[in-house]
Amino acid sequence: MINVLTTLQETEISDADFKRVAQAVYKHCGIHLTDAKRQLVSARLAKRVRAMGYKTYREYLDSVLANPNGEEFTILIDSLSTNLTSFFRENDHFIFLKTKLIPLIVQERGGSNRYIRAWSAGCSTGEEPYTIAITLMESLPQPASWDIKLMASDISTKVLAQASAGTYTADKVQVVSPQLKAKYFEPRKMPDGTPAYTVNPTIRNLITFKYANLMEPFPFQGPMDFIFCRNVMIYFDKPTQEKLVNRYYQMLRPGGYLFTGHSESLTGVKHPFKYVQATIYQR
Repeated sequence: MINVLTTLQETEISDADFKRVAQAVYKHCGIHLTDAKRQLVSARLAKRVRAMGYKTYREYLDSVLANPNGEEFTILIDSLSTNLTSFFRENDHFIFLKTKLIPLIVQERGGSNRYIRAWSAGCSTGEEPYTIAITLMESLPQPASWDIKLMASDISTKVLAQASAGTYTADKVQVVSPQLKAKYFEPRKMPDGTPAYTVNPTIRNLITFKYANLMEPFPFQGPMDFIFCRNVMIYFDKPTQEKLVNRYYQMLRPGGYLFTGHSESLTGVKHPFKYVQATIYQR
């Protein structure tokens, strides 16, 4: 068994099996696995092949792809989803929220009709929506008087569970200022004794976490004041990006904003958004 597994880990997935995985993932959730991802796919599938007791990629795929509604297919999608994120990542977006967008909302709704609706699409382990919530709480006048509903979604059930728990090791929250950490986080210990922090209920209660496949009907109703979809569309081809961006347009209120990742470009994508600045677009 050891020899079989060692060989598997050292062998890249075949062209035929890679094509099967790529087609299944694209059909399911629009993620476009190019040949540049072959090594990543090989490595991550090898772990699942080993865990499930199969000898080859083909045996594993024969079983998993035969049941796209099964638990292991969900685990397969989870394993191939990239979930790199951090608090205050690409911080100029949060500066824009604080200095531009939130003041506009306050000017428009600062009377008796105080509400905000927003969506973090592809929220991963939760750092992004929690950062949005902290930014709103720090920027709004009398934040407790506002009706704030932040929606957060991801295709990975594994990272959604982590996001909903809202607990992070100390190194994950190191980028958060001591002032904000004291205000919005509670010290904890992980089961192994590692220092950690849990986002406090003031912030957690603002966010609803849900599973969402962006190729399917959205799990939330609009209109949204703004949508964060950052470093998600880089995994889609241009036709899929175009379809998604135009669906976001319909989901936003007139004047609402779409934030994309710094590594993403809507060049070559037909859409009705107005360009505001790099990675920020307005309906």
